[in-house]
Amino acid sequence: MLINFVINKYSLKNMVRYLCQVADVSRSGYYNYYSEVSIGVRSKKEEQDNISKRNILEAFNYKHRKKGARQIKMTLSNKFDLEYNLKKIRRIMKKFDIVCPLRKPNPYRRMRKANLEHTVFPNILKREFNQTIPGKVFSTDITYLKYFEGKRAYLSTIKDLASKEIIAFYVSEKLEPKTATKLLEELSGQNKISFHPEALIHSDQGFEFTHHLFHEAAKRCGLQQSMSRRGNCWDNAPIESFFGHLKDEINMEHCKTFEELKEEINEYMDYYNNDRGQWDIKRMTPNQYKHHLNKKLEGQ
Repeated sequence: MLINFVINKYSLKNMVRYLCQVADVSRSGYYNYYSEVSIGVRSKKEEQDNISKRNILEAFNYKHRKKGARQIKMTLSNKFDLEYNLKKIRRIMKKFDIVCPLRKPNPYRRMRKANLEHTVFPNILKREFNQTIPGKVFSTDITYLKYFEGKRAYLSTIKDLASKEIIAFYVSEKLEPKTATKLLEELSGQNKISFHPEALIHSDQGFEFTHHLFHEAAKRCGLQQSMSRRGNCWDNAPIESFFGHLKDEINMEHCKTFEELKEEINEYMDYYNNDRGQWDIKRMTPNQYKHHLNKKLEGQ
């Protein structure tokens, strides 16, 4: 009988040793955890947590208004004369699944966050559309193009307000920040145009132009930004007028694919800049008028 007891006790120790190795805990820690002293400490702590739970629930449900940890802390202090720190309150709430209501997002905070990414600039141009120095003042905007069976594309352009020339354009299948930014990236990367030291680009307040990507591209080109007043299309009338002529003078309905539409736009831009005379610029084409203005500036 004694031999069996010794063998069983020895086997139990080996089993404990093996399980401690598997669990990566020390045997002394295991025995300490199940000692009478440790069990008593845990029991006392659990009792204290239950008391804290009751107090926190009292504060949580006070005046039938559910609260978060900070409100609970203030209610405990102000109404029940109990001082709990936030760490303890959050621990008890998590332990006993006391869930505070989720607050709806603050619209003003969203607006402040959006303003970090989207910035509106003042109207510096102030409808001074009659410019005389090519490469100094530009107008830009985006319009939609409706073609075969109701399909849509988007055209972004930059117009020189002195020469009336379309210096850059981009046709895309969807509207996104790069629709406007790509034009400036191409102009700065390929040195297609010489910008005046005081160059200005004017746009409306569309999200493509208030986006930080457009701001950064404009800075790289050395362009100062100007924006129309909200909802006032007359502040950017030159580019709106151009879009009106484009849609009157080309036939987009026969373009069955996006590639055909792009080809149609390419041909029209070449025609507009090099062949289409304008009454208000001495009946010249934009390209001719640009050379005329440059010669005039050289003679001054």
